[in-house]
Amino acid sequence: MTNPKDPEMEFTIKQYSTMKFAAILRTCASVLLLLTATLPAVAADQPNILIIFTDDQGYADIGCYGSPKNKTPRLDQLAKEGTRFTSFYSQTVCGPSRSALLTGRQPIRSKGWGMPATEITFAELIRQVDYQTACIGKWDVSNRKAIIDRMPNAQGFDYYFGALGANDGGRVTFHQNNDPAGSTRDMGSLTKLYTDKAIEFLKRRRDPEKPFVLYVAHTMMHTIIDASEGFRGKSAGGLYGDVVEEFDYQTGRLLDTLDELKLRDNTLVIYTSDNGPWNQDKYTKKKKGHPEGSIFWGDAGPLRNGKGSPYEGGYRLPCIVRWPGKVPAERVSPAIFATIDFMPTFANLAGFDVPDDRRIDGIDQTDLLLGKREVGRDHFYFGRAGVRQGRWKYLKPKAHFHGYAVEDDRPKIDELYDLQTDLGERKNVAMSHPQKVAELRELMLAIEGNDTLRPEDSQR
Repeated sequence: MTNPKDPEMEFTIKQYSTMKFAAILRTCASVLLLLTATLPAVAADQPNILIIFTDDQGYADIGCYGSPKNKTPRLDQLAKEGTRFTSFYSQTVCGPSRSALLTGRQPIRSKGWGMPATEITFAELIRQVDYQTACIGKWDVSNRKAIIDRMPNAQGFDYYFGALGANDGGRVTFHQNNDPAGSTRDMGSLTKLYTDKAIEFLKRRRDPEKPFVLYVAHTMMHTIIDASEGFRGKSAGGLYGDVVEEFDYQTGRLLDTLDELKLRDNTLVIYTSDNGPWNQDKYTKKKKGHPEGSIFWGDAGPLRNGKGSPYEGGYRLPCIVRWPGKVPAERVSPAIFATIDFMPTFANLAGFDVPDDRRIDGIDQTDLLLGKREVGRDHFYFGRAGVRQGRWKYLKPKAHFHGYAVEDDRPKIDELYDLQTDLGERKNVAMSHPQKVAELRELMLAIEGNDTLRPEDSQR
């Protein structure tokens, strides 16, 4: 019988125990490594996201996009600090633009103004990886009505302040979360008000232990425009120019708040707009209640037509992206990029999964933003109208226009434009390139599939 006090035996038992403990540690380490690999990025790697979304602002309304009149030093500086995109697409009108941004889906699928509660927004998904979410300003995807399950709180936003619709009648009614919060007819107060609310969120409502998404959707420069007393009558661009310059100033205040709170370096800032400008004489002659002189407001620059049109002036918008040390500074990119790409891109950056039970039209543009590639989307679809692929853009004969944007002398024929040589879409070369027309028509039909818009989806 072995002596239990035998020193050799005692050593063997200790050695065995040590080896067993080491094996357990190795197993635990392997399991932890496996779990870490499958979990979303930790909070330290997740950027804050600030989306500044204007309304009806033209491609050439700000200095760095070619405005000869409007002074926009803060937005111009933002462009120097980040990347300015010159082939960025939103949608051609308000509600569809917002549903596309929120869902990563073309409005023929996300239903525009009539976006149902069953749509999944990036805010709903990003909360699952511990983000705090806030929406301030114009919502416009619940048919401009207080339908609780289609309002921001039910669609993923922890906090909301703003108007459910636009200001077409010269009045906006506010909600804070799901509760009515007053109204105003002072359109000149809105840009500062929304900026103040955004700053209040950053300073007082934000949880410093969490990354955040702050989506600031301004009412200006939509329809009944106005600037506050300190800016009214001060620009060289008339009342519209006053509004643009006040917006630039208020945006500067918001960016300064990021600096003050030491949030600058880990905040992805995206500035863009929802659609092109209302610049059609047909619209302004019909509409009532606009301030004197506010005809042909926004500037689409070299682009054809404006809001409500499938030409470039309706869809192509300024877009500036800044993330210090990550997004290249002083860079101008012609890559095709769009609001529908925000959802998949945020998924990569924040660490959540894109829905796999529905068609997502957006693509992950992380490498484009970070300067790891220079190529963007292969193609972009213009709602019920046509498609762009590379340099070529096709519009079908019965391309969809909103009434005020209809060009009465436009023949209803296939249109093909080489945007590389004809950005203003003046020379239809469809007759010279029938094979390209056929290819793009087929691509357009493949994108559409069986999805269509119902009449109620276009009701505001």
